[in-house]
Amino acid sequence: MSTFTIKGRQLLAVCLLLSLWTLGSTSLFALHEGSLRGRVYDAETRSPLNGVQISLRTLERMTYTDELGTFSLIGIPEGEYEVEFSLLGFAPWIETIAIDSNQSTTLQVGLAPKQIRIDEITIEDQFRKGSPLGSISAVDLQLRPINNAQDVLRAVPGLFIAQHAGGGKAEQIFLRGFDIDHGTDVNLTMDGMPVNMVSHAHGQGYSDLHFLIPETIEAIDFAKGPYDTRYGDFATAGYVAFRTRDALDRSMVKLEAGQFNTLRGVAMVDLLPQQDRHRAYFASEYLYSDGYFESPQNFTRVNVLGKYQGLISDRSLLTVSASHFNSEWDASGQIPVRAVEQGLISRFGAIDDTEGGQTSRSNLNLQLTRTQDNGATIKQQFYYSRYNFLLFSNFTFFLEDPENGDQIRQSETRDIFGYRGSYEQEYAVGGTQMRTEVGLSLRGDRVTDNELSTTLNRSELRERLAYGDVRQANAAVFINQSWRVARWFSVNAGLRYDQFRFEYEDQLTEAYDPESVTKGIASPKLNLDFRLSDRVRLYLSGGTGFHSNDTRVILANTTDDILPRAYGSDLGLVLKPFPGLLLQAAAWGLWLDQEFVYVGDAGIVEPSGETRRLGVDLSMRYQVTPWLFADADVNYTYARALGEETGQDYIPLAPALTSIGGLTMRLPLGLEASLRYRYLDDRPANEDFSVVAEGYLLLDAVLRYQAERFQVSLSIENLTDVAWREAQFDTESRLMNETQPVSEIHFTPGTPRFARLGVSYFFD
Repeated sequence: MSTFTIKGRQLLAVCLLLSLWTLGSTSLFALHEGSLRGRVYDAETRSPLNGVQISLRTLERMTYTDELGTFSLIGIPEGEYEVEFSLLGFAPWIETIAIDSNQSTTLQVGLAPKQIRIDEITIEDQFRKGSPLGSISAVDLQLRPINNAQDVLRAVPGLFIAQHAGGGKAEQIFLRGFDIDHGTDVNLTMDGMPVNMVSHAHGQGYSDLHFLIPETIEAIDFAKGPYDTRYGDFATAGYVAFRTRDALDRSMVKLEAGQFNTLRGVAMVDLLPQQDRHRAYFASEYLYSDGYFESPQNFTRVNVLGKYQGLISDRSLLTVSASHFNSEWDASGQIPVRAVEQGLISRFGAIDDTEGGQTSRSNLNLQLTRTQDNGATIKQQFYYSRYNFLLFSNFTFFLEDPENGDQIRQSETRDIFGYRGSYEQEYAVGGTQMRTEVGLSLRGDRVTDNELSTTLNRSELRERLAYGDVRQANAAVFINQSWRVARWFSVNAGLRYDQFRFEYEDQLTEAYDPESVTKGIASPKLNLDFRLSDRVRLYLSGGTGFHSNDTRVILANTTDDILPRAYGSDLGLVLKPFPGLLLQAAAWGLWLDQEFVYVGDAGIVEPSGETRRLGVDLSMRYQVTPWLFADADVNYTYARALGEETGQDYIPLAPALTSIGGLTMRLPLGLEASLRYRYLDDRPANEDFSVVAEGYLLLDAVLRYQAERFQVSLSIENLTDVAWREAQFDTESRLMNETQPVSEIHFTPGTPRFARLGVSYFFD
């Protein structure tokens, strides 16, 4: 038995013992005093609201609603009190109540949604969950040009994306000095379901968010660095968690039309209007676009989603959702600079326009949340996904096969089964507020016909380079403990243990000889929080995380780099110098034991050694006037490979300087507008910076008019029509008329000026 396995069992035993201890704890209350109980919900959707603060002003007593929107204040002396209900993004509710001795007063309160204002934000310590910057980003989504859910990732400060295969392929992601490829170093989830695909046919951690309809997004939770015990594999640079709406305030139909023969339709229908305890809705999306390339993309995407949420008892909330997604596209691929400079093709042309693919995903997600008498919350989630993927690419043109070309096919069929459970309780010990959370997660991936083959014109199979079945399992336990040591100081400490089993059956060999390996890793976390005043907060975070290697590489090479560790640290400041201005700054470092570079046309993951990234993140949110809002994020990273000579230690495609921001205007009578910029500086495309991936500065604009029953919007991407390169790689290739290969920048051109008009109609 391995050391990792023993540690895993010991940690699991500790978590179970702590869970039993917290289950047995009960809250004490004064038997001869009154109490206040009730439920708080969204007045428009009737959905329960979590985290609402309930304050009895004269007694300086407060509490918060739980996952079901319920709350309880006990031991209240008899008398009349003014009680206030408040939550960021909702209008506060104040009511005078009478408390009788030995009696319980019950309230049902509906809070009305409203626009967030900076002066309403209070700086709280980490003991209260939530990020004010994350909340603001979610609010601003409606005034940003968004074509798909991947575009919503840009709401995360410092995160950039790049599309380079016809619109249907998952975007390339950049964050904190990482070229994350399609998800190697950022953990993505949707309603608790994993988005990252392990041991994927196109690359480790491949994350395709196109199955998420942007209009259904309710909120985004994100954090940078490996400091949260809830997230394991791939959460090195950080995590992004999407949450879809639990209910609709009203039904909606939207039609959009834009340049390049772009058409999009969205429908969202409330299936159970005017219901207090049960809500359900159906959403669908259709998109078609030829794109701005000379060879039409013929890009088609279809999405459907059904979701139900209901209070099946006073203490139990059930959420069930089912969705299906299908997408097909053609692509012009990445083109070499020399082909454009020599006039062989235009910047929107193609060397091989037979690239493209198709993909689909079906999801079933069940979540049950239950509150206990002692105030604890138990969450359980079961999910299943069925996934299909087929991609045709040609990165090197005629380098390997001068006669037929170098087209490759990558494909797979995957089933994902998963469970997540947690027990969380907030309580007091000796006057110290504490919160304990223990959790368990299980995930199994069953991948069949994981393939890499050379093909011709998508139809002719020439040679299978890799072909087999992957079986991968991940079991994890974690414990998360928070203490509010003083009003100004709180501590959060956590420990996570992940156990993996990797299996691969190579179908290219005649003998049945499946291989397997087991490996585990423990990840400690520590977060210190200093709330110096209502306007100043300091925090210090440290911890380790990891990203897993590809099953095929692990078993083929018997490598020790199975779960290379990442070490991170953040020192941050949140400052509110005056009511309308919110600032955040962080100095951080991240060290990786092993960096991975995926070589798609060879079907392998190449190790590239230890790396170090040091950086500074700056964020600003400013309420200039009641109707004008400004935001800006500036991120700088110093990224280097360790153990290499100076000048030969650059990390290819690692962004150094990035910035996003803009102005948002909300005028009376329903007129809204935004003007936003995106800046990415030049960055190295190879290890000695002799090849440069060019940066860009883009402007996007949105103008919208909102009436009672309809909405009209106009969005313009790349307002100044800049000729820019979206995805760039230093690639060795050979064109048909060349006798020798050439290594240089290959790029996908970014969108030219792109205007799109949308009309929405709302109904009850």
